[in-house]
Order: sequence, then structure tokens, then C-alpha cells
Amino acid sequence: MEEADQGAQRPDSIPEVGEDAVTTVSQPTNTLTEEEQEELRSELAKVEDEIQTLSQVLAAKEKHVAEIKRKLGITPLNEFKQNITKSWQEVTTSTAYRKTSETLTQASQKATAAFSSVGSAISRKLEDVRNTPTFKSFEERVESLKTKMSPTTSTGDFGEVLNSTASTSPVEAKAEMTPASESEEPH
Repeated sequence: MEEADQGAQRPDSIPEVGEDAVTTVSQPTNTLTEEEQEELRSELAKVEDEIQTLSQVLAAKEKHVAEIKRKLGITPLNEFKQNITKSWQEVTTSTAYRKTSETLTQASQKATAAFSSVGSAISRKLEDVRNTPTFKSFEERVESLKTKMSPTTSTGDFGEVLNSTASTSPVEAKAEMTPASESEEPH
């Protein structure tokens, strides 16, 4: 078990970002001579200095870019809008977007066809119900009630009965239903 623990800890591990590489290398390694180690330490220090210099140059250039943008009137909001527009163009021209769009269009067309089919089926079923003996009997009863309540004769069409009933105002309907003897006052 101890051998496994020792194997997990590597003395020649790579330093993490921000870790000082010089302190990590300061541990002696058996494969390099003292002269080679010193040469590598010197090279390492030189490369770290170059990195530091490049970071400073980059920071100065970023400030210069910000100043130029300010003078040109380019605001962060304008840049954001341009980035969004560019990103949206990239998205809409992508293969995945086109395939998704095509799939959704096809699904929409199929759904429309399905709803149309359902609507037709419901219409057929309602027509079938209208032709049943029970509905015809109901229609005849409504027609006979209309005939009893209305002095005009009807053609017997259920649709006309419904339309005439719907177009009659409640006051007219009440007047039609009230006999003349009830509407007159006694003397």
C-alpha cells in the first residue's frame, strides 16, 4: 500500500499555472549534472522574464486599443451587438440549425395535416350523429315545439329552427309566447 502512495507522488511533476517553476526545479534530479541544472535554471529564469515582459506589452496594447475605440465611438454595447449579430449569422448558417429548421418545418406540416384530418373526422362523426334515429327524433320534437309556439309554418329544417330562435330577441319571444288575453288588463 505504501508503494502505491509513493507512486502517486511524482517528484518530477509539472508545475500548475501560477506556481513558481524555479522552486519546483530546485529539487535535485539525479540524471542532470550540476552544470546542466544551472544552465536550465538560467534558461527558465530568462523565459519567465520574457513572459512577464510580453504580459506587460499585451496590457499596454489592450489599453491602446481601448483608447482608439473610445476615440472612434465604439462602445462595449456596439461591440456586443456586433458580436451577437455575427454569432447569429454563424448559427443560422450552421448545418445543425438548417437540419433543425427543416425538421421543425416538416413536423409543423405533419401536425397541420393531422389537425385537418381530425377536424374532418369530427365533422363526419357529427354528420353521422345527425343522421341517427335518436337525433332525428329530437329534431322532430324541436320542430313540433316550434310549430306550436310560432304561428308561421316552417320547412322543417333544424338549422332554420336554430337560426330563427337565435335571431329572435328575448322580448319578441316573450311576446310571442304570451297569449293576448293575458297581456290585456281586466276591466
